[in-house]
Amino acid sequence: MRTVQMTLDDELVEAVDRAARKLGKSRSAFARQALREALVRVRARTLEQKHRAGYARKPVRRAEFGLWESEQLWPEP
Repeated sequence: MRTVQMTLDDELVEAVDRAARKLGKSRSAFARQALREALVRVRARTLEQKHRAGYARKPVRRAEFGLWESEQLWPEP
């Protein structure tokens, strides 16, 4: 593990400390978890953008999936 230095607003540090204390974690453990979760969100957003861009370049054609509609089974309520 590496030690890194960050500059944060006082209010943010206080809020992080309160949240970390409430969760029984250190500031560093809280920050590590928050950063990991942020990276997951960034990756998901990036993949969604790529997905949208792909469909913008090659939109779904009419009845493109029609062949499979008759194969779908929907359970009765």
